[in-house]
Amino acid sequence: MTTAFVLINCTLGKEEEVIDEVMGIEGVSAVDGVFGAYDIIVQVSVDDVTLLRDLITNKIRKITLIRSTLVLIVVDGQSDE
Repeated sequence: MTTAFVLINCTLGKEEEVIDEVMGIEGVSAVDGVFGAYDIIVQVSVDDVTLLRDLITNKIRKITLIRSTLVLIVVDGQSDE
């Protein structure tokens, strides 16, 4: 499983519209509005990097109200042990 966080800047005042649209994309695990340098943070989980590239390039980045994105791919998780 490949997990990534996508930080999104969107058109001013359109955060809720972008959140609603992103939540409908298969592979999206969580979507939250945030304060700071970015407007929205999205967690995605897919089977492999090829699917991740498709999800980000052809689905998330195609949303017209999104101005820019930054993708952080998780490379190693922490276990509870």
